[in-house]
Amino acid sequence: MMRDIKEIFQEVVQAVFPLTLAVVLLMLIFVGISFDDLISFLIATVLTVIGMTFFLTGVKLSMLPIGEAIGADLPKHNSLAFIALVVFFLSFLTTMAEPNVKVLSNMVDSALQGSLDTDLLIFSIAFGVGFLMAISILRIIYGVSIRYLFTAGYSIILVLSFFVLTDYLAISFDAGSVTTGAMIVPVLMGLGIGMAAVLQDRSELDGFGLIGLATMGPILSLLLLGVLSS
Repeated sequence: MMRDIKEIFQEVVQAVFPLTLAVVLLMLIFVGISFDDLISFLIATVLTVIGMTFFLTGVKLSMLPIGEAIGADLPKHNSLAFIALVVFFLSFLTTMAEPNVKVLSNMVDSALQGSLDTDLLIFSIAFGVGFLMAISILRIIYGVSIRYLFTAGYSIILVLSFFVLTDYLAISFDAGSVTTGAMIVPVLMGLGIGMAAVLQDRSELDGFGLIGLATMGPILSLLLLGVLSS
Protein backbone atom coordinates (compact mmCIF):
# COMPACT_ATOMS: atom_id res chain seq x y z
CA MET A 1 0.00 0.00 0.00
CA MET A 2 2.82 2.43 0.87
CA ARG A 3 4.35 1.75 -2.53
CA ASP A 4 1.06 2.68 -4.19
CA ILE A 5 0.81 5.87 -2.15
CA LYS A 6 4.37 6.83 -3.09
CA GLU A 7 3.79 6.22 -6.80
CA ILE A 8 0.52 8.14 -6.84
CA PHE A 9 2.08 11.00 -4.83
CA GLN A 10 4.83 11.32 -7.43
CA GLU A 11 2.27 11.32 -10.25
CA VAL A 12 0.19 14.00 -8.53
CA VAL A 13 3.24 16.20 -7.90
CA GLN A 14 4.32 15.84 -11.53
CA ALA A 15 0.85 16.91 -12.65
CA VAL A 16 0.30 19.74 -10.16
CA PHE A 17 3.79 21.33 -10.05
CA PRO A 18 3.84 22.76 -13.63
CA LEU A 19 0.36 24.21 -13.16
CA THR A 20 1.28 25.70 -9.79
CA LEU A 21 4.44 27.24 -11.23
CA ALA A 22 2.53 28.74 -14.16
CA VAL A 23 -0.15 30.22 -11.89
CA VAL A 24 2.41 31.71 -9.51
CA LEU A 25 4.36 33.32 -12.36
CA LEU A 26 1.18 34.75 -13.90
CA MET A 27 0.07 36.18 -10.56
CA LEU A 28 3.48 37.69 -9.80
CA ILE A 29 4.14 39.13 -13.26
CA PHE A 30 0.74 40.14 -14.63
CA VAL A 31 -1.84 40.16 -11.84
CA GLY A 32 0.05 41.12 -8.74
CA ILE A 33 -0.48 39.32 -5.47
CA SER A 34 0.29 39.98 -1.84
CA PHE A 35 2.68 37.81 0.12
CA ASP A 36 -0.14 36.53 2.36
CA ASP A 37 -2.24 35.51 -0.65
CA LEU A 38 0.75 33.77 -2.20
CA ILE A 39 1.37 31.77 0.99
CA SER A 40 -2.34 30.87 1.18
CA PHE A 41 -2.25 29.64 -2.41
CA LEU A 42 0.84 27.51 -1.80
CA ILE A 43 -0.66 26.00 1.37
CA ALA A 44 -3.86 25.20 -0.52
CA THR A 45 -1.77 23.59 -3.27
CA VAL A 46 -0.01 21.34 -0.75
CA LEU A 47 -3.35 20.33 0.73
CA THR A 48 -4.63 19.62 -2.79
CA VAL A 49 -1.68 17.33 -3.50
CA ILE A 50 -2.19 15.46 -0.23
CA GLY A 51 -5.94 15.15 -0.79
CA MET A 52 -5.59 13.96 -4.39
CA THR A 53 -2.96 11.42 -3.34
CA PHE A 54 -5.20 9.78 -0.75
CA PHE A 55 -8.26 10.04 -3.00
CA LEU A 56 -6.57 8.42 -6.00
CA THR A 57 -5.00 5.76 -3.77
CA GLY A 58 -8.44 4.83 -2.48
CA VAL A 59 -9.81 4.71 -6.02
CA LYS A 60 -6.96 2.49 -7.22
CA LEU A 61 -7.12 0.08 -4.29
CA SER A 62 -10.89 -0.16 -3.97
CA MET A 63 -13.02 1.16 -6.82
CA LEU A 64 -11.12 -0.42 -9.73
CA PRO A 65 -10.96 -3.94 -8.21
CA ILE A 66 -14.62 -3.68 -7.16
CA GLY A 67 -15.63 -2.72 -10.69
CA GLU A 68 -13.72 -5.64 -12.19
CA ALA A 69 -15.13 -8.09 -9.62
CA ILE A 70 -18.72 -7.00 -10.22
CA GLY A 71 -18.24 -7.08 -13.99
CA ALA A 72 -16.81 -10.59 -13.85
CA ASP A 73 -19.64 -11.86 -11.64
CA LEU A 74 -22.63 -10.38 -13.50
CA PRO A 75 -22.63 -12.79 -16.50
CA LYS A 76 -22.99 -15.73 -14.10
CA HIS A 77 -26.57 -14.67 -13.31
CA ASN A 78 -27.76 -15.30 -16.90
CA SER A 79 -30.31 -12.49 -16.71
CA LEU A 80 -29.99 -9.53 -19.06
CA ALA A 81 -32.53 -7.51 -17.07
CA PHE A 82 -30.60 -8.10 -13.83
CA ILE A 83 -27.26 -7.22 -15.46
CA ALA A 84 -28.64 -4.03 -17.01
CA LEU A 85 -30.28 -2.99 -13.73
CA VAL A 86 -27.14 -3.53 -11.64
CA VAL A 87 -24.96 -1.71 -14.17
CA PHE A 88 -27.43 1.18 -14.31
CA PHE A 89 -27.59 1.68 -10.54
CA LEU A 90 -23.84 1.21 -10.04
CA SER A 91 -23.10 3.77 -12.76
CA PHE A 92 -25.81 6.10 -11.45
CA LEU A 93 -24.50 6.07 -7.87
CA THR A 94 -20.87 6.37 -8.97
CA THR A 95 -21.75 9.44 -11.02
CA MET A 96 -23.59 10.96 -8.07
CA ALA A 97 -20.38 10.53 -6.03
CA GLU A 98 -18.13 11.98 -8.74
CA PRO A 99 -16.50 15.26 -7.53
CA ASN A 100 -16.49 16.68 -11.07
CA VAL A 101 -20.28 16.53 -11.17
CA LYS A 102 -20.53 18.64 -8.02
CA VAL A 103 -18.02 21.15 -9.40
CA LEU A 104 -20.01 21.47 -12.63
CA SER A 105 -23.31 21.89 -10.79
CA ASN A 106 -21.82 24.64 -8.61
CA MET A 107 -20.45 26.47 -11.65
CA VAL A 108 -23.78 26.21 -13.47
CA ASP A 109 -25.66 27.41 -10.39
CA SER A 110 -23.32 30.38 -10.11
CA ALA A 111 -23.58 31.28 -13.80
CA LEU A 112 -27.37 30.90 -14.04
CA GLN A 113 -27.97 32.35 -10.56
CA GLY A 114 -30.14 29.47 -9.41
CA SER A 115 -32.45 29.38 -12.43
CA LEU A 116 -31.62 25.70 -13.00
CA ASP A 117 -32.17 23.22 -10.18
CA THR A 118 -28.74 21.73 -9.42
CA ASP A 119 -30.26 18.56 -7.95
CA LEU A 120 -32.13 18.00 -11.20
CA LEU A 121 -28.92 18.66 -13.12
CA ILE A 122 -26.97 16.09 -11.11
CA PHE A 123 -29.79 13.55 -11.37
CA SER A 124 -29.99 14.03 -15.14
CA ILE A 125 -26.25 13.54 -15.56
CA ALA A 126 -26.25 10.41 -13.40
CA PHE A 127 -29.30 9.01 -15.19
CA GLY A 128 -27.67 9.58 -18.59
CA VAL A 129 -24.47 7.83 -17.56
CA GLY A 130 -26.37 4.90 -16.06
CA PHE A 131 -28.60 4.48 -19.12
CA LEU A 132 -25.70 4.56 -21.61
CA MET A 133 -23.64 2.21 -19.46
CA ALA A 134 -26.46 -0.33 -19.38
CA ILE A 135 -26.67 -0.16 -23.16
CA SER A 136 -22.87 -0.39 -23.45
CA ILE A 137 -22.73 -3.53 -21.33
CA LEU A 138 -25.45 -5.12 -23.44
CA ARG A 139 -23.37 -4.18 -26.49
CA ILE A 140 -20.49 -6.23 -25.08
CA ILE A 141 -22.77 -9.20 -24.44
CA TYR A 142 -24.29 -9.15 -27.93
CA GLY A 143 -21.05 -8.21 -29.69
CA VAL A 144 -22.49 -5.12 -31.40
CA SER A 145 -19.91 -2.87 -33.04
CA ILE A 146 -19.23 0.25 -31.03
CA ARG A 147 -19.33 2.42 -34.14
CA TYR A 148 -23.09 1.84 -34.47
CA LEU A 149 -23.75 3.18 -30.98
CA PHE A 150 -21.56 6.21 -31.54
CA THR A 151 -23.24 6.93 -34.87
CA ALA A 152 -26.74 6.60 -33.45
CA GLY A 153 -25.97 8.53 -30.27
CA TYR A 154 -24.34 11.54 -31.88
CA SER A 155 -26.94 11.61 -34.64
CA ILE A 156 -29.63 12.01 -31.97
CA ILE A 157 -27.50 14.64 -30.20
CA LEU A 158 -27.11 16.58 -33.46
CA VAL A 159 -30.86 16.60 -34.07
CA LEU A 160 -31.71 17.61 -30.49
CA SER A 161 -29.17 20.45 -30.57
CA PHE A 162 -31.43 22.37 -32.96
CA PHE A 163 -34.31 22.39 -30.47
CA VAL A 164 -32.69 23.63 -27.25
CA LEU A 165 -31.52 26.98 -25.99
CA THR A 166 -27.85 27.84 -26.36
CA ASP A 167 -27.36 27.69 -22.57
CA TYR A 168 -28.60 24.10 -22.39
CA LEU A 169 -26.50 23.14 -25.39
CA ALA A 170 -23.30 24.45 -23.82
CA ILE A 171 -24.02 22.89 -20.42
CA SER A 172 -24.92 19.55 -22.03
CA PHE A 173 -21.60 19.14 -23.80
CA ASP A 174 -19.63 20.24 -20.74
CA ALA A 175 -21.62 17.72 -18.69
CA GLY A 176 -20.29 14.95 -20.92
CA SER A 177 -16.77 15.66 -19.68
CA VAL A 178 -17.62 14.68 -16.09
CA THR A 179 -17.56 11.01 -17.11
CA THR A 180 -13.78 11.29 -17.35
CA GLY A 181 -13.50 11.95 -13.61
CA ALA A 182 -11.27 10.10 -11.18
CA MET A 183 -14.19 8.24 -9.61
CA ILE A 184 -16.13 7.24 -12.73
CA VAL A 185 -13.30 6.06 -15.00
CA PRO A 186 -11.90 3.21 -12.85
CA VAL A 187 -15.35 1.88 -11.93
CA LEU A 188 -16.76 1.90 -15.46
CA MET A 189 -13.61 0.62 -17.12
CA GLY A 190 -13.18 -2.06 -14.47
CA LEU A 191 -16.80 -3.07 -14.95
CA GLY A 192 -16.47 -3.40 -18.71
CA ILE A 193 -13.10 -5.14 -18.73
CA GLY A 194 -14.18 -7.54 -15.98
CA MET A 195 -17.29 -8.53 -17.92
CA ALA A 196 -15.51 -8.85 -21.27
CA ALA A 197 -12.80 -11.03 -19.69
CA VAL A 198 -15.22 -13.74 -18.58
CA LEU A 199 -17.41 -13.85 -21.67
CA GLN A 200 -16.64 -16.46 -24.28
CA ASP A 201 -15.58 -15.19 -27.72
CA ARG A 202 -14.86 -11.77 -26.22
CA SER A 203 -11.59 -9.94 -25.81
CA GLU A 204 -10.80 -7.61 -22.92
CA LEU A 205 -10.53 -4.91 -25.59
CA ASP A 206 -14.31 -5.13 -25.91
CA GLY A 207 -14.44 -3.55 -22.46
CA PHE A 208 -12.87 -0.36 -23.76
CA GLY A 209 -14.91 2.46 -25.25
CA LEU A 210 -17.30 2.55 -22.31
CA ILE A 211 -16.11 5.99 -21.19
CA GLY A 212 -16.64 7.38 -24.68
CA LEU A 213 -20.14 5.93 -24.79
CA ALA A 214 -20.92 7.08 -21.25
CA THR A 215 -19.92 10.61 -22.28
CA MET A 216 -22.96 10.73 -24.54
CA GLY A 217 -25.30 9.99 -21.62
CA PRO A 218 -25.24 13.38 -19.88
CA ILE A 219 -25.34 15.18 -23.23
CA LEU A 220 -28.46 13.30 -24.30
CA SER A 221 -30.23 13.58 -20.96
CA LEU A 222 -29.60 17.32 -20.59
CA LEU A 223 -30.58 18.01 -24.21
CA LEU A 224 -33.84 16.15 -23.59
CA LEU A 225 -34.30 18.17 -20.41
CA GLY A 226 -33.72 21.33 -22.42
CA VAL A 227 -36.26 20.29 -25.05
CA LEU A 228 -38.87 19.56 -22.36
CA SER A 229 -38.10 22.83 -20.54
CA SER A 230 -38.48 24.88 -23.70
